[in-house]
Amino acid sequence: MDFNTTVKSVRRPVRWPGGHGCDHGLRGTLLRHSFPFLAIVASFAACAGKSDAEFQTEIASQIHQSIGVDLGDMVRAAHDLQSAAPSHAWDKVDPIAISQMRDAWKRMRSAWENIEGAMSPMFPALNIALDARYEDLLLGLGENGDQNPFDGRGVIGMHAVERILFAQSVRPEVIARESILPGYRPPVYPSTDDEAIAFKTELLQRLVEDATTMETDWRPNDIDVGAAYLGLVDLMREQQKKVNLAVTSEEESRYANITMLDMRNNITGTQRSYELFREWILSKAAAESSDQQIVTRLDDLGKTYEAYRKGDSLPDVPEGWSSANPSPASLSTPFGILWQQIRESVDPASHGSVVFEMNQIAALLGFPEVIE
Repeated sequence: MDFNTTVKSVRRPVRWPGGHGCDHGLRGTLLRHSFPFLAIVASFAACAGKSDAEFQTEIASQIHQSIGVDLGDMVRAAHDLQSAAPSHAWDKVDPIAISQMRDAWKRMRSAWENIEGAMSPMFPALNIALDARYEDLLLGLGENGDQNPFDGRGVIGMHAVERILFAQSVRPEVIARESILPGYRPPVYPSTDDEAIAFKTELLQRLVEDATTMETDWRPNDIDVGAAYLGLVDLMREQQKKVNLAVTSEEESRYANITMLDMRNNITGTQRSYELFREWILSKAAAESSDQQIVTRLDDLGKTYEAYRKGDSLPDVPEGWSSANPSPASLSTPFGILWQQIRESVDPASHGSVVFEMNQIAALLGFPEVIE
């Protein structure tokens, strides 16, 4: 997926007397072109006087523009997925149609993972409808589970669709883990015309409608800047959980086996959204050290994720792995190296980690900390 965005990037501010940030690019432009002294003073004064409320208003506008791009991508991908879905039993489906549906699903998934941190706390009900996992949805359905996996009720959302699209390639360990769940049904393709029509017109229609509702309800005046920031912190905290769940074959995009891609998109989206806060953050004298550690850690973690670019799945979990006390041999495997890098990068209790330092900044901005 192309992660380009139309949002204007926020350059790192330089501090001026008065305590607020000012754009490096503005300073360089003014000095290079030898603007009159009074113009320079006036320009510096203008950017030095932003209040916290003005910063929040500006950030809300930028968040709206940036995330709006991904929301549009989500909705288009959902429509593409529905358009590619056949109206007859899948035993007669051209493999090209399956490939088109899977590609559209992955595009939708990538767009969501870019913005998940900011969106999930502001749209909790839609977050569940779009992104809840199979086991979480089964909890509310009782022993009978979801008797019709193709309709728009019960087990719904991106992962419900994923279970169907990738039903014939789900890893055996995932099947074994899920099969003990009350109400479990094995993932299957639509085997009749009626099931295929239901998948297209009910389950996929619900997916399109929920994505469209989120896009429609995404209004600048409703953006909670504090919730968006804390959502980023929580998403970074959950990176450890996401990789830990691979040990029990419960990772997020387990049917398509692309959880590594999910996590790459999490980092991309977090870096992009965090950048929108940096001018405000660096207007606080006490925030500079935390900011630099966050930027460095996110960059390092992104590079670690990129090291697995050869595939979209997490590395294989070594036999005998223990997250509580991994052996040196286990830690030397690709999975162990990834697991350790994530732990060091996001541990809320470790000074210098992304989550610890983002919590420090949250306090400076007047937001609560994200805790377990």
